Amino acid sequence: MEVILMERVAKLGQIGDVVRVKDGYARNYLLATGKALRATEANKSRFEGQRAQLEERNHELKTQAEAIAETLNGQTFVIVRQAGETGHLYGSVSPRDIAEVAAAAGFAITRNQVVLATPIKTIGLVEAPVHLHPEVVATVTINVARSLAEAERQAAGEEVNTVEEASMDDLGLEVGAALADAGGSLGDR
Repeated sequence: MEVILMERVAKLGQIGDVVRVKDGYARNYLLATGKALRATEANKSRFEGQRAQLEERNHELKTQAEAIAETLNGQTFVIVRQAGETGHLYGSVSPRDIAEVAAAAGFAITRNQVVLATPIKTIGLVEAPVHLHPEVVATVTINVARSLAEAERQAAGEEVNTVEEASMDDLGLEVGAALADAGGSLGDR
């Protein structure tokens, strides 16, 4: 289906571009959210009449997003979660969790604006992009920790999820030494 874009859509086009997209994407997303119109002659003439207003609105939204990005960019948010000794979380941190923490700090962002390739499943510092506008992206740091004290140590650069694991060879030597002290050997069974 051919549509006229009413606003810039990432990886698709600019305002006024006539693009061909799959029918479901057009019906369920672009048309439903008002981001596009069907590319009919009537809609093309309607768009040309509104073009100046749409471009002005887009410029205003971009300016507002840039102002928010100046304060949001580089912010660090702490999320406390339960995790095992190796640093794996028992759950995960999703874009919804990040949006809630940012909202609690006074930033008005939605979970759809937070873009994570995969949910965060380990303790540590993670960079998360926030798409405030198709042309404006801010980056925030998410500090996932088991406690606030651990979050402070991570922020200072300390590695907190290291577990001292003994290798099987070390365990075998320790058992062998204990048996030797007791007067036996590993093969005396």
